[in-house]
Amino acid sequence: MTPGDWAGRALAAVLDRAGVTAAEVGTRFPLYADPGDGTWRTTGRGSWAGGFWAGLLWLRARHTGDGADRRAAAACTARLAPWADADTATRGLIFWYGTAPAGPDDTGAADLRDRAARACLAAYEPGPGMVPWGGAFGGPRMLARVDGVPGMVPLLAGAGPEGAAVAAAHLHRHLDFCLGEGPLRGEWTHPAWSFDSATGWEPRADPPPDWSRGHAWLLLAVADALLRPEALAGQEWFAAAAEQMLSEGEFLTGPLVVPAGTARPDGPLDTSAAAIAAVALLKLARVPGPRAAACADRAVAILRRLTGSHLSDGSGGRPRGMLLDGCYDAGRGLAPRHELIWGDFFLALGLASLAGTVDITRV
Repeated sequence: MTPGDWAGRALAAVLDRAGVTAAEVGTRFPLYADPGDGTWRTTGRGSWAGGFWAGLLWLRARHTGDGADRRAAAACTARLAPWADADTATRGLIFWYGTAPAGPDDTGAADLRDRAARACLAAYEPGPGMVPWGGAFGGPRMLARVDGVPGMVPLLAGAGPEGAAVAAAHLHRHLDFCLGEGPLRGEWTHPAWSFDSATGWEPRADPPPDWSRGHAWLLLAVADALLRPEALAGQEWFAAAAEQMLSEGEFLTGPLVVPAGTARPDGPLDTSAAAIAAVALLKLARVPGPRAAACADRAVAILRRLTGSHLSDGSGGRPRGMLLDGCYDAGRGLAPRHELIWGDFFLALGLASLAGTVDITRV
């Protein structure tokens, strides 16, 4: 069986599920779904995860070729517009993954992406050397959080030479914090830091250092940087960071689906972290180097495990095509074994790459 066979069937199941979800949620944005019956918890504005729903709809539209699906994806993307001027580094997540799957021929998505990129460029703080986490969700504004890096790198890199320079600085700052002396699956440094002009940088307790999704987010950001050598300076530095992450972490070894908190091996898994890591590895497989083949093999193995062991088949009262066993927030016990919208998106993106319907280097 070729990758396209099983990947194509699994992709169809996930995208069929997206069609059912679209009918259920209407103009709202799904966040996470009950693992028993598939009922979604939704939000009116999308929050930081809204782009993944729009991106999933774009993947569905590309898969079906149906004009109605394309119009639904475009309408969902348009509903993200208020976030372009919101004070949050999650605009990288929202606007890169919510618009890049549309392809270059959708001018509405491209225009919104460009608007968001310019707004993020204007939010850059030269002193701390980053686009701050921001105050859109409450709390202190001057934070560096690892989930404020993925998406932000390619978003800014598309905003001309100045945007590319800011993208490199933003990634460099977060790598400085996150790549400590310990192994990435153990004593790596904190994924969130706060900045005060008087005292400088201080680590924060939330998210915790063992947050598996933080590791995956960072690898994805590095992969996106390495795929843009024409835009980002310091490629040797980023290549060294990728090598450190691959050699010291468990991205190429260990469990295919890691616990949500690596310090709690008996705790809930997080399939969404595994799906993010798989996409990052598929991207790194496109970067020439000695680990390219290992990255490709590992990505396929992760996707096979996700589809073979964690994708619902329609039995037991569950809808077909749910990526189960995602963990929204282990510390708070929030949605610890649920379907997560970003897990669905990254699973679909990885499968679409294997099936040959999406160029992973462009999303």
